[in-house]
Parts: sequence; structure tokens; C-alpha cells
Amino acid sequence: MINVDAILKLVRSGDLDVAEARKHLDELMAADASPAGRVDDLGFAQLDLDRERRTGFPEVIYGESKTAEQIAAIFGRLVEHSDRVLATRVSGDKAEFVQSRIEGVSYHKEARVMTWFRTEAARKPEGSGYIAVVCAGTSDLPVAEEAALTAECMGCRVERIYDVGVAGIHRLFRRLDVIRDATAIVVAAGMEGALTSVVGGLVAKPVIAVPTSVGYGASFQGLAALLTMLNSCSSGVSVVNIDNGFGAGYNAALIYKTTLKRD
Repeated sequence: MINVDAILKLVRSGDLDVAEARKHLDELMAADASPAGRVDDLGFAQLDLDRERRTGFPEVIYGESKTAEQIAAIFGRLVEHSDRVLATRVSGDKAEFVQSRIEGVSYHKEARVMTWFRTEAARKPEGSGYIAVVCAGTSDLPVAEEAALTAECMGCRVERIYDVGVAGIHRLFRRLDVIRDATAIVVAAGMEGALTSVVGGLVAKPVIAVPTSVGYGASFQGLAALLTMLNSCSSGVSVVNIDNGFGAGYNAALIYKTTLKRD
């Protein structure tokens, strides 16, 4: 459900007429009157239409293990109620099925992410700051891009700093000013995951670490990087689950938006 601020923004930009704005406001009032919030029952899914009002962002679709038909049905309902929709972990064939049924859906193959925006105004980032998404190697790009696209869908500008791992640490120092000026920083790294501690020791901003399942046998599909990041001696580092670019991007976006409201 579009929140009040989003409704006002769309009306001012001319992307939403008065009748549509009234409809959305009526939905908000109905949700406020219901202690349980609004739920759309699809049988196989119970869509939380009140989530954007409570948390600032609509329910996100996790595409893995869902059928193409289920994803399309959920996506279609969310399109009716929100000004932006995000789906993660969607394979190419499932994305193609959804795109054939819903107009305006974009598929980002590398990250396996689908996005949809009601208007161009909904795509525009809020404020003048940005989030930095840093990744150690090219192999970490799918996870880093999932984080970047999540943050962008939530209304943040993202600066991508890729392939700056510790094996060639001079590459990181060339982009250090950009990283330091960010409101929040996401660091994605596999192998031994050392990049997080390096970045955390060079900045005065919150760092969200994402261990990736990149590496040889003893990396244990990202467990080695996860343990390194959890044991980081750098202050200001928090850690999400292995390959959870979505969680890192979402967290960084919440930090950014909270800072924006404070300012």
C-alpha cells in the first residue's frame, strides 16, 4: 500500500490524479481501522498489504522454490497496491513468464532480481547522499548487485565499488574517498572475507558485511567468510547471512532513510 508521503509526492508530480489519491487514502484509513491490517488471501500466499505502512517498504517476493505462476500472481497483486515491487532469487525462465503477464517488469539477470515501478518518480532516489556497495571480487558480483538493486528499489542512490579485494589492496585505496562519504556501506566478500575488517578500520560509517559462498573447499560455501566477519576486530561492523545481499541492501537503506528523516 502506498503511504501518505508517497501519495502526496505522486500528486505533486502529476503522476496520480485526485480520484486515485482518494482511493489510496481510503485504503490507508481502512488499514488503520483494522487491528490485523489488510491481508490479500491467494490461498497459497497471504499477502501483507499493510507492510509498507508499518515498515516503509512493501512485502518483497522471495522467488526461490515458488513456481512462475505463483510469483506472477503475487507480483500482480502487489502491483495493484504499491508504487514499487521487488522480487529476489528469480530464475530467468520464471522472470520471462512474469514479464509476459505484467507490463513494465525489469529483470536483472546477474542478481536474479525483478523490479517494477509505477512511475518514473518512484524510481528517483531520495536525498543527495548514497550507499556504497563494495565487493571483493568479480565472483561476488551477484550478491553485491542484489544488495545494490534492493537499496535502489527502496529509494537510495548507490555507488558501486567492485573488485577491490585484499589481494590487490591498492585498488580499494583509489576509491576510499567515495566509500568514506557514503551514509552506509555494504561489503560483500567470499574466500576468507578479510575485506570487511579492512573497510571497517578505515571508515566512520556503519558497515554491513555479506559473506558470499565463493571460494575453494575449505571456505565451506561461505562459512569461513561468515566466521571471519563475525569475529572482525573492526568496530561498527554488522553481519548478515551467507549470500544475503537483499538483507544487507535493505538494512543499509533503512540506515540511509533514517538519517534522511533526522536531517
